[in-house]
Amino acid sequence: MADKMLHEYFNPTIANVPIGPAVNMGDADLQLKTSLILIVQAHPFYGLPSEDANAHLQHFLELCDTIVMEGVTPKMIRLHLFLFSLRGRAKQWFYKDQESINTWNKCSTTFLAKFFPMDKTDALHGRISNFYKTASESILEVGKRLQEHILACPHHGMEDWLILQNFYNRLTSTSRAHIDAATRGAFFSLTVSGAMALN
Repeated sequence: MADKMLHEYFNPTIANVPIGPAVNMGDADLQLKTSLILIVQAHPFYGLPSEDANAHLQHFLELCDTIVMEGVTPKMIRLHLFLFSLRGRAKQWFYKDQESINTWNKCSTTFLAKFFPMDKTDALHGRISNFYKTASESILEVGKRLQEHILACPHHGMEDWLILQNFYNRLTSTSRAHIDAATRGAFFSLTVSGAMALN
């Protein structure tokens, strides 16, 4: 083998360009159509603080659930397609950790750990548990706002009864009186499912 000149060690080569995960497919034949890739790329995730990793994953899974390939498991399809849904910082993260995310479970778990970190979960959990009604909001508006917080953090870990108790207790006395009147007496006499149905 011929000796390389020093400057040749610094030249970029195709061997240094990262590609998607190497997954043992067995006998399965996975052929991703361009149209499918374009659909996934239509809603990219960049890894920006303002983006919602849960919402991105939910949308991605909804798309993937419409795909069926003979001999190919849904998890293989997800793992191969997920890379196409990423851009910028998120794609750099994927390439950096691709050897450790060689299964869909590892990929999705690592993705959420990276882009939905504990401090974001804590902040959203705080919005749910310390929820209050502003003076200008109707009861319906405050209920919708609480529901948005819950949807933004589906792993909040709070039971429905506790969320309902916090919701009621943080309302103004006038709003509590309206809810009690709407429930023919007392909000706390309802079952959890009955109270949830008030929305």
